[in-house]
Amino acid sequence: MARSSAQQVEQLRNYHRMHDWLVEYLSKHRTGDVYRSYMHVLLGDGIFNADGELWRKQRKTASFEFASKNLRDFSAIVFREYSLKLSSILSQASMAGKVVDMQIGTLSPDLPENSFAQAFDATNIIVTLRFIDPLWRLKRFLHVGSEALLEQSIKLVDEFTYSVIRRRKAEILEARASGKQEKIKHDILSRFIELGEADGEDGGGFGDDKSLRDVVLNFKLRRELRAVREVERAREEGVMIIPCGDGDEENDESWFAARVAQFASLLSYDSLGKLVYLHACVTETLRLYPAVPQDPKGILEDDVLPDGRKVRAGGMVTYVPYSMGRMEYNWGADAASFRPERWINDDGAFRNASPFKFTAFQAGPRICLGKDSAYLQMKMALAILCRFYRFQLVEGHPVEYRMMTILSMAHGLKVRVTRAV
Repeated sequence: MARSSAQQVEQLRNYHRMHDWLVEYLSKHRTGDVYRSYMHVLLGDGIFNADGELWRKQRKTASFEFASKNLRDFSAIVFREYSLKLSSILSQASMAGKVVDMQIGTLSPDLPENSFAQAFDATNIIVTLRFIDPLWRLKRFLHVGSEALLEQSIKLVDEFTYSVIRRRKAEILEARASGKQEKIKHDILSRFIELGEADGEDGGGFGDDKSLRDVVLNFKLRRELRAVREVERAREEGVMIIPCGDGDEENDESWFAARVAQFASLLSYDSLGKLVYLHACVTETLRLYPAVPQDPKGILEDDVLPDGRKVRAGGMVTYVPYSMGRMEYNWGADAASFRPERWINDDGAFRNASPFKFTAFQAGPRICLGKDSAYLQMKMALAILCRFYRFQLVEGHPVEYRMMTILSMAHGLKVRVTRAV
């Protein structure tokens, strides 16, 4: 148990009662005012930071979209395209003998500095540090230190996000005006834009750009960054250095690119679903390195936890997926080891675990809606990269993590890459 500022933070120890806590007690322990006040500058009133009716409406809309075949098929196409772009960058690096930093935004020497990604990460770090910095409100008032940097960073984040929203709205209007409705993208942002239009002047809460901004940033945090960060950690854990082929490398760039594209064309939601060992590798990585390492909830009223521990209104209670994934109580004596085989049964099929045990995607009413989409993105990228490349961590490169809402690498992940066909 620890104290942060004026609130009490209770670290849950009765992990065997996670089902009770996440289901029965969620109505009393939600995101909470304290958490919202810290994170509002980044997440606003989006699904990651909302409670009550606003959260339910966003979740209902998102649930419908994530369950649609249109979004699933569209996602497979987009993830394939981006995986092929990544393959092209790695192929060029391999031919040039360059060291590659697999951290997001630094892969291609031809790309300009990604100011949005840097600003988003800086914002993420600073709002997370608010939980342990009792002086953050004073810094914000005086516009000094980390809070001054936060103000600059969130300005860049907002400028980019609002430009995306305006561009998407213009694309929708253009598609309608030309009678080409099929050109409207089937994604979460487009769906919330249409929802705002359909609900009249008030937009049902999504008629203005500020509400759409919150939607974009929350789903970026919940889905896109989760998937991308876990691909990075899968590389670190050894998935990416599995020998992927035999024979000499081909020097013909167009020939190699055609081979990769031909292979990628075979990858779909259904075909990737048959790659059991790959799914097990991704899941094992998430067990040890969950994208959200700890998850706090606010206490709305005095309560008693299942083990008899009393908690007071205004405090926070948090469970720690990072620690739970390493508990021998849950996973056996080899809990700290990377062993994908634990997820495969005697018949060779994937062995699911209760979401109250494997909490990387939460559980209960707030279980992550983007789980299947995240798996699809990770497996698409890994299937292509494992087939056509070998990766070797640069000797002496420090692999460390930095404190953020989402687990992130402090120094990137520098590797040498060679083609294998």
